[in-house]
Amino acid sequence: MEKTRSALRPDGTPWRNFYGRRKGKKLRPAQQRDMDQLHATIAPKGVTRAENPERTPLGLPALFGRDAPVWLEIGFGGGEHLFHQARTYPEVGLIGCEPFINGVAQLLSKMREDRLENVRIHPGDARDLLEVLPEASLDRAFLLYPDPWPKTRHHRRRFANPENFAMLARALKPGAHLRVATDIEDYVRHTLEVVHAMPEFEWTAEGPADWRAPWQDWTRTRYEAKAIREGRTPHYLTFRRL
Repeated sequence: MEKTRSALRPDGTPWRNFYGRRKGKKLRPAQQRDMDQLHATIAPKGVTRAENPERTPLGLPALFGRDAPVWLEIGFGGGEHLFHQARTYPEVGLIGCEPFINGVAQLLSKMREDRLENVRIHPGDARDLLEVLPEASLDRAFLLYPDPWPKTRHHRRRFANPENFAMLARALKPGAHLRVATDIEDYVRHTLEVVHAMPEFEWTAEGPADWRAPWQDWTRTRYEAKAIREGRTPHYLTFRRL
């Protein structure tokens, strides 16, 4: 049985458990410089409870220096998809959440080399960011190859759960799309069960091609390449915020 924290934070809200890796192998000197220098200029301020205990909403136009559509990617891994979207849509402001520091460093290196300026990165728990995003502020969101937590007793750890999707629904504009990609059939079933119980979302699929074929602006990530090598089938789910 999983252990959970029962104590409250100093502000009276309950602690949330976080599962997953935050650090891997030691960063190379260039990666550490990126983390120390470049990341300091593009990390949203006021996301953590230490910085923003009142949970005041972020000012997104100020974050990007302009009024632009804002997209969010939750758990961007090595950043292949986020990088591709930022290059493809320079008019869009993209926020990426990734607690694994090595993945953040990999993306920062690509951004520096390509001089991308429309990406902001929160190197921590996406739930903290979702709490301070203004209501109806996101034009699109991505949840791509999330950790499947395959054991039944670990399903509560899956990001696709009613609490997290309720926070996403609050932050998404009416008509905005939430894209979910996974190679785990049980995660597909689980996600559909969560969404079907929520009046805020509808699944846009009209036929099998709508979940078998990737989106037109898709790029294959390392996780998808591994899934295909190992014989698993990717699924692409699109949900519309009502």
